[in-house]
Amino acid sequence: MAAEAAHPPAGSCQASSCQANFRARWPSLRDPHVRSLAWLLDAPDLLDPQAPRWAGRIASLPADAADACRDWLLALDAEPAALHDYLGVHRFTRLGRHAESLLAWYFRHRGVLVAHGLQVRSGKEETVGEFDFLLRQGDALVHWEFATKFYLLNSDDPALAAVQQADYFVGPNLSDTLGRKIRKILERQLKLGEHPAAQPLLPQPLAAAQALLKGWLFYRRGEQPPLQAVGISAAHCRGWWCTLRELDTHLPGPAAVLPRMAWLAPVRLPQPQVCSAQALRAALAGMFGADRTPVMVATLAEHDGAWVETERGFVVPDEWPEQAQRPWPGT
Repeated sequence: MAAEAAHPPAGSCQASSCQANFRARWPSLRDPHVRSLAWLLDAPDLLDPQAPRWAGRIASLPADAADACRDWLLALDAEPAALHDYLGVHRFTRLGRHAESLLAWYFRHRGVLVAHGLQVRSGKEETVGEFDFLLRQGDALVHWEFATKFYLLNSDDPALAAVQQADYFVGPNLSDTLGRKIRKILERQLKLGEHPAAQPLLPQPLAAAQALLKGWLFYRRGEQPPLQAVGISAAHCRGWWCTLRELDTHLPGPAAVLPRMAWLAPVRLPQPQVCSAQALRAALAGMFGADRTPVMVATLAEHDGAWVETERGFVVPDEWPEQAQRPWPGT
């Protein structure tokens, strides 16, 4: 197997785009699921584990997580059948579950996985909750909750919104916010290990309960809001968002719609899936005629015999910004 070219350090998206960083670090990866796994191991955290407001409750993978298993990832890319079988790639599944399974595959490889998706029930019928991961850290047992999230900052005053609350980061389907997700994890899910029904399932007391969040945040062109007060990592992966009527100013060249299962890693596509900006605009207009759900698209450039992602963004129906224009206090 040919060795990879020299690669920049992990998590260096702040100096360049996450797409450029991923392409520089993983130029030879072809399988989309292996690419997603490499991105999960390599991408900056969505939340800053060192931010005082999290009080140590935010987890982070080792900075060299991907580099430490580089040969394993390259071998998986060459022969991905076992990973595909484990993931059940031909079955319909949710992106969150898919990402969890990818991370579980990595934890199994590292020999630290105690349990994945362990349900806690009170009696025969009531489900209290589920441990995403129980992991070994030396002699200690820790509980990690894991999520991959995608939110759009929508506010008339982005700087003020970022300082005040994370509820201005809204999910594309308007059913969730970053603030709501954080509160759910910290105030409920991380307390599962304290429930009496969980105690018989734990081989030893938990040393810690933490949350690991990966994902992308999307902004209006030119927005650079202060994020420290919200506890968001300064190096997080980011993209743009625009309304359908604004699309022409956001797509300088060839592009493609990204299906939900392709939202994790920057994509690498063959020619048949690529279309012109004009054709994409017409396709999105037709899609919004039947479904008002925002659509993620990627701008593309030719590289090494394929089309690789250079930017990504959400295109939303023209009325979406007004519908999403609400902080969701207390939710």
